[in-house]
Amino acid sequence: MAYVRKNAATLTATERKRFVNALLEVKRRGEYDEFVRLHIDYYTADGEKGLRAAHMAPSFLPWHRRFLLDLERSLRRVDSSVTVPYWDWTRDRTAASVPWTKDLLGGNGRKSDRQVTTGPFAHAAGHWNLKVGVTDGKYLTRDLGRAAAPLQLPTRSDLQRALDDPAYDVAPWDSTVTRGFRNKLEGWGTGGGSASWHNHNRVHRWVGGAMVGGASVNDPVFWLHHAFVDYQWYRWQRAHKTHRYLPATQPGPGDKQRGRVVARFDKMPPWNVTPDSLDDVSGIYRYA
Repeated sequence: MAYVRKNAATLTATERKRFVNALLEVKRRGEYDEFVRLHIDYYTADGEKGLRAAHMAPSFLPWHRRFLLDLERSLRRVDSSVTVPYWDWTRDRTAASVPWTKDLLGGNGRKSDRQVTTGPFAHAAGHWNLKVGVTDGKYLTRDLGRAAAPLQLPTRSDLQRALDDPAYDVAPWDSTVTRGFRNKLEGWGTGGGSASWHNHNRVHRWVGGAMVGGASVNDPVFWLHHAFVDYQWYRWQRAHKTHRYLPATQPGPGDKQRGRVVARFDKMPPWNVTPDSLDDVSGIYRYA
């Protein structure tokens, strides 16, 4: 039977506690840091050589769908009642709203060094020391809303513009495309600075601190954010039932993207599963 991923704002106090406790146990076991390491390993940009599986490519969505499922399986081995909740950033839009409560993810970082000092993932609580990252920082940091250069979270209309596009993705299958659902949701735009960050990307920047860069998994909000992103793919699939993941096959010989993107039936590292196999998750989970 499919289990349910809920809006974090609807979780009961008991559900919040069980989710947090499961996360802390996965961290204690050393499993969590492997998720951070894996995301860093696959944080490959357009300008780098080789295959892009996790970002700036069509497989952004199935890659993170499988990544979420792996974390969720780890949590459910600890507590079978737990699923990953989603953070609806089109509704809960301030540093005082869900999920930034003391009994869930804790709040903003302090002004001096952006260290998170409240909630179960605060360094002082002793359960969430950062062991894998791109810097030597040992504590979780956040800069909700970016105090020095304020930024707003994406709106419902921003999200709807992505959902309305019937094409999953388009050539050249990278961060430069201006059409297609995938990049409109992933959020690489034209221009520079905050004006070029949309939807998924803008949320990472709004949270700031650890959520900026390849080690963003160090902030547990990563999973709530990506559950909401996955929910949007779930919604898009139901709104555009005759449209599928693209590209269906590898770009042709001589195309610069040949071998740099994952086609529908190609094996997606590190799991060797295809995007097509992750197209229908109705037998695993649903969203409420």
